[in-house]
Amino acid sequence: MGTSRRMMLAALAGGALAGCGAPDRATRTPRQSTTPTTPATPAARKQAPPPSAAPSAPSSPPSAVTRAEIITAYGHAVPRTWGFDAPDVLHRLPAGHRGIALTFDACGGRGGSGYDRALIDFLRKREIPATLFLNSRWIDANPTVFRNLAGEPLFEIANHGTRHLPLSVTGRSAYGIPGTRSAAEVYDEIAGNRAKLTRLLGTPPRFFRSGTAYCDDVAARIVTALGERFTGFSVNGDAGATFSPEQVRTTVGSAPAGSVVICHMNHPEGGTAQGVTAAVPRLLAAGHTFTRLSDAVH
Repeated sequence: MGTSRRMMLAALAGGALAGCGAPDRATRTPRQSTTPTTPATPAARKQAPPPSAAPSAPSSPPSAVTRAEIITAYGHAVPRTWGFDAPDVLHRLPAGHRGIALTFDACGGRGGSGYDRALIDFLRKREIPATLFLNSRWIDANPTVFRNLAGEPLFEIANHGTRHLPLSVTGRSAYGIPGTRSAAEVYDEIAGNRAKLTRLLGTPPRFFRSGTAYCDDVAARIVTALGERFTGFSVNGDAGATFSPEQVRTTVGSAPAGSVVICHMNHPEGGTAQGVTAAVPRLLAAGHTFTRLSDAVH
């Protein structure tokens, strides 16, 4: 291993361990380790953390590292947080950005491999840019749709994992879905779909969201080490595709400037398409604009 690579890994490991300490109270609110429970109602799913200033974008992504190097750097790191909040997770657009980022997950597998054509056709018709977080299994189930979406500048393709798992180094679960159990499994969950997207798109994805959007702070740092930005949300637009059209219209239509909105594009039977179709004109009429994540986060 070269000297520069050893230095990089040392810095990564140091960053992982530093994240386990008490946060700087002048710049962050303290993070508490929490254990997720099954929400009592659909509306409780994927609840967003309180709004806060967007974390600064990381500097140039580090060079690709191997699975073995990730294990060496993070294999013994102990996480202190669990949930939607961790250091460097992107919840909102950078301070001062007045746009709204619509993001749509396609989970695949048991999470659903459907395609909400009505939703995507509406975005095309109104020329609304969006970031699409696609799971590896959803891509495999929808190869023609994927190729069409990937060829449209209106949409940005992002990484929604290989098996759609919560991102943990200790096997913690969310909504009854067991998470990854080690730094090695975190690597596999990110890197498997990253390799697929890089091969299909010609360039690696810039943004990652785990299945359920849950992560611990060590896993979030591994995402950064692999050159991607863990992306959460500030507005839960469709509660995992369980909201009615009216609930989606109300929630998405109330998004303030700078929001990162999470919805789903893999459940055409749900209320997402109708709700977004009603909410977007309302936001446009109020003077809001829309952006892909890459066009706002540099």
